Amino acid sequence: MNLGVIEPLRNAVRHLVTAVASAALYARDHQQVTRLQAAALRDLTAALEAQPELSLVVIDEELMVDGAILDTGLYMGRFVTMLSSRGIGHVKFLEGVTEQELAYLTTTLSGGIVGSELRSTEHIRLGRVEVRFSAREGNGTGRNPLADFSAEEIARFTELYDGVVRTRKVHVAGIADMVGGFIVALREQARPLMALAPLRDMDEYTFTHSVNVCILNLAQAMSLGIDGPPLQEIGIAGLLHDIGKMFVPPEILTKPAKLDKGEWEIMRRHPLMGARCLIESPGVPRLAAVVAYEHHMKHDLSGYPAVRAGWRQSLCSEITAISDFFDALRTRRAYCDSLELRQIAGMLLDQRGREFHPLLTRNFLLILSRMMS
Repeated sequence: MNLGVIEPLRNAVRHLVTAVASAALYARDHQQVTRLQAAALRDLTAALEAQPELSLVVIDEELMVDGAILDTGLYMGRFVTMLSSRGIGHVKFLEGVTEQELAYLTTTLSGGIVGSELRSTEHIRLGRVEVRFSAREGNGTGRNPLADFSAEEIARFTELYDGVVRTRKVHVAGIADMVGGFIVALREQARPLMALAPLRDMDEYTFTHSVNVCILNLAQAMSLGIDGPPLQEIGIAGLLHDIGKMFVPPEILTKPAKLDKGEWEIMRRHPLMGARCLIESPGVPRLAAVVAYEHHMKHDLSGYPAVRAGWRQSLCSEITAISDFFDALRTRRAYCDSLELRQIAGMLLDQRGREFHPLLTRNFLLILSRMMS
């Protein structure tokens, strides 16, 4: 395969996958879907300029392009799942793909066109396969669709967080795309907590923890019947809940010993710093700023920042507090070993009504029980 094809084709798939996710959340003519389709078309056109015909084939849950595996990142895995679930075994792109043809493919992959209605277009040829459902599809016991984050995806997230320190603002476009993809993947998981990303390296803790709080937020919200734009905002709030820690010195964040009084005062300021950063970032949902400010308050308001009596926290802040607590305890860090799931469940149960919302705690424990059964 022409090496000049790989990067634009990979980017085209990434934009197409997030376009499909956005189409499922909003509508197929939504401006975000249109924007992502345009980006996919631009990259696909660049790939086809380097090689006028591209054949993508699904073989054993991997994507082959002209006989070579493209790669196994998060977006490629989702693209394979989307194709397989629609009975599509291979896709051939020919030079000259149009905006309308790519919109049709988005509609097909988002579930708008299935069965006998499936058809090829002049420049996009779709090949069928028999759809078989196995233990690896949809029952939560097989391949984790969210576990295989590529170095590129981790670097993109790290760059976003580093940019906050430089500019004190968040660029939300990439975040919205990421959360939309998580929602699609979670809908394919019968046991959503199996989708949590493993911590492979201590340097990835910020990335892994933020992603997992986002996933846990989405799992809780979906179990409560929340969908559409509110679900997307709850996920974004989870992903950005700890953004204020970018303003805390690293030696305090990773200190293996107990923080002294001065260090603790600095740490306690991160919710305010995070909320201020998000308020000043164009396009960031207001809910994300609220959650950044409130996620350490505790249900009985005994946490921080201190607020007036009678303060009413956002539902999403209380959801995020549970997600944050759970993932922090299940992940080993420099200063803290991980705990068993049953230990964490017991701690949540003990603190319901004080640290955590009692009904949301009960709901989370029901979700957790599926993982432990």
